[in-house]
Amino acid sequence: MKNHKLFSILLSAILFFLLVPSASFSQDYYVYVAAESEDEVHLIHLDGKTNKAKIAKTIQVGRYPTETDGPHGINISLDGEYWFLSIAHGNPYGMLAKYKTGTDELVATTDLGMFPASMEISKSTGLLYVVNFNLHGDMVPSTVSVVDPDYMEVITDIKTGIMPHGSRITDDGTKQYHVSMMTDELYEINTAGLNVNRTLSLKKNAMKMDGMEDHSDDSKEHKENHEKHMKDGTHEEHSNKENEMKEDHSGHDMDGMKKDSGMKMMHAKPEVKPTWADPHPTKPLVYVAGNGSDEIIEIDTEKWAVTRRFKSGKAPYNLEVSHDGKILVASYKGEGATGIFDLESGKEIAKVKNSRKVTHGVAISSDNRYAFLSVEGIGGEPGSVDIIDLRTNERIAVVETGKQAGGIVFWKQVAP
Repeated sequence: MKNHKLFSILLSAILFFLLVPSASFSQDYYVYVAAESEDEVHLIHLDGKTNKAKIAKTIQVGRYPTETDGPHGINISLDGEYWFLSIAHGNPYGMLAKYKTGTDELVATTDLGMFPASMEISKSTGLLYVVNFNLHGDMVPSTVSVVDPDYMEVITDIKTGIMPHGSRITDDGTKQYHVSMMTDELYEINTAGLNVNRTLSLKKNAMKMDGMEDHSDDSKEHKENHEKHMKDGTHEEHSNKENEMKEDHSGHDMDGMKKDSGMKMMHAKPEVKPTWADPHPTKPLVYVAGNGSDEIIEIDTEKWAVTRRFKSGKAPYNLEVSHDGKILVASYKGEGATGIFDLESGKEIAKVKNSRKVTHGVAISSDNRYAFLSVEGIGGEPGSVDIIDLRTNERIAVVETGKQAGGIVFWKQVAP
């Protein structure tokens, strides 16, 4: 009799989960996105039951109310309690700002290098690693600033390549990867040793090097006394018009690049123009966006060699590997579209047209259900966050934001 009752209960439970629509168990999803030409950060809310999305909150950021400070990179602390924002412009340095999630109140700031961009925090060291992209400076080697996010103090600056971008860290927190856009290289940093372990040329005709370069002497003490930002100072505002930028995110050739005598470059002119690097969550692989060569490049970090090249849409800019390691989502900045790749086959399984031109950042929800794409727009257009359902590979929502939507990060999903 007891067994019969137990069987009935189990059967009822199974039927309940089979017959009740899955939408009843949907989540609420939240992402932060920076509007670079508005000095705003938006908190975007997606209702997973209705697939309706909206701006839940707008946070004013920056230090100079009368100027465009350019919020660029954004990320979340390991415990989800804080979010960090790189402010790109300054006189001459940019800065890092720390905010409390939920209340979104400013906690602290610290000065960084020239045009600080993307960043991430290591699970191993607890430190934050942000690349100084140096967009408006000379074509010289730049740095990765290592910051203690608790005390908001710069620990050191690690010397790296020209125009570094795409700071992403392995799941165990031991290695940071970024690319040098103007030297076509992938860099690996030892997060505990605070030094560059090795570099890899991403050019198709690159000579294979025996051994690895040791850049352990490149890390140096951070200069304690940065030049103070003058309130009435001037800076070159970051424009989303490609013909006004020193970087070229559409794959066109760049003339007049200065070659630094200290850099070991095979060619003065970049070919791949890599703009992003993201390690696989479980395998010794890193994926790079070849913005100038229209490809996604796969690197085996054990062999330290390029293993596959996936043909992509025009000018891939950012990319992210899903948390289960099955797919890769790439923003195609040169054609206003998003590419979705099956990583086992290396094939693009879908291309989704975005709501406007100049697709920028990618963030995937923790359950791998949605991809959130920031889209800059052109001229005076507003930016947007386009949301793609990764089960159907279709765009299901668009949220208009401030101009030049750029840095984007997934915060959390919660039951409604």
